[in-house]
Amino acid sequence: MTQPFIGISGLIGAGKSTLAEKLASALKVPLFKEPVEENAYLSKFYENPEKYGFSMQVYLLSFRFEAHQNLVWQRCGGIQDRTIYEDAVFAKTLHRQGKMSDLDFQTYQRLAENMFSFLYEPDLILHLEVSPEKALQRIRLRGRESEKGIPLEYLKLLQRGYREFLDERQKRVRVLRLDWETFQSVDRVVSEIRECLDLRGV
Repeated sequence: MTQPFIGISGLIGAGKSTLAEKLASALKVPLFKEPVEENAYLSKFYENPEKYGFSMQVYLLSFRFEAHQNLVWQRCGGIQDRTIYEDAVFAKTLHRQGKMSDLDFQTYQRLAENMFSFLYEPDLILHLEVSPEKALQRIRLRGRESEKGIPLEYLKLLQRGYREFLDERQKRVRVLRLDWETFQSVDRVVSEIRECLDLRGV
């Protein structure tokens, strides 16, 4: 790949989508967005996570696997708004909450691990660090109907899952953590990416 493959991770409401669009434009690479409007499970999941949690996680796993492979095979780099790897954060959180059964969680893990074995790792995971309180504030400001009932406690559990995810993932791929309590300029982020990946000419 002549251009980097960068995944952007972070809590719901962290600001991933906005930054992803700006980075894709600045680095002149394709943008692979997280499915929101086209996700038929999303509103159902927030209304009844016990019933739809497993189905939504499998849907997202399938969608991101396809996007990940398309990104790799196009050989032109890209920005992915949330990677396939961090979907496990959400599945693990549902399991911890008792909203995904042991059997469903084991099935999900087996499916995810089989998929991961076919994937080319990103060159970089760019993680946006925000507090659960800040994330909830931003969720409320953007006003998506399906997200209006997200509780702070859920975001705190996700934050715990992300810490575990990053500690494990950084053993395999570069991870750049950015303090995103206050938004930074895209030029500054691009500079940090270039330094991290040694892409002075990009």
